[in-house]
Amino acid sequence: MMRIAKALVLVVVGLIAIVVGAFMLRGNMHMWDRRRSTTDRKK
Repeated sequence: MMRIAKALVLVVVGLIAIVVGAFMLRGNMHMWDRRRSTTDRKK
C-alpha cells in the first residue's frame, strides 16, 4: 500500500510541478518581451 501511495503522490506532485512550471515560463516569456520592447524604445 505504501508503494502505491508514494507513486500516486509522486505523479500528482510531478503534474503540479509541470503545470506551475509551464505557467511560470509563459509569464517569464511575456516579462522578457515587455523588457525587450521597453529597452528597444529607450535605445
